[in-house]
Amino acid sequence: MKILVDGDACPVRELTESNAKKHGIAVMYFINDSHIVHSEYSKVITVSSGRDVADFEIIKHACAKDIIITNDYGLAAMALAKRTYVLSFSGLLYDESNIDSLLMQRHIGMKERRNGNYTKGPKKRTKQDDLNFDAALNRLIEKQISQE
Repeated sequence: MKILVDGDACPVRELTESNAKKHGIAVMYFINDSHIVHSEYSKVITVSSGRDVADFEIIKHACAKDIIITNDYGLAAMALAKRTYVLSFSGLLYDESNIDSLLMQRHIGMKERRNGNYTKGPKKRTKQDDLNFDAALNRLIEKQISQE
């Protein structure tokens, strides 16, 4: 098991690494070449800029039972097809019961934006988001370890 992180603008790097270190799990960050990420613990993989380039690189490295951390619903759907566990930056576990509705929300939002209708951006990240993510990641790791 390893943790693969959609690293561009990822707000949970420190939480991810602290949980991974505690359990001795490898972490890989995937970023495009317009970002700079350094880590003493994790491997950082830099890909060229371009639509979904990092997503496809993550999928290429993903194996069943790996943990993927992303807020990208499209990447989450591809990762679920590879039988990975997928966690959002706020601790939501993507699975077969919620991915279709999330993809539909994304589709509707894209149609609205094409028509010139823009909504507010995402809510400001809170300390509770960090706590939720940390707890969800820890639960997921411990569940995986107990099943090995």
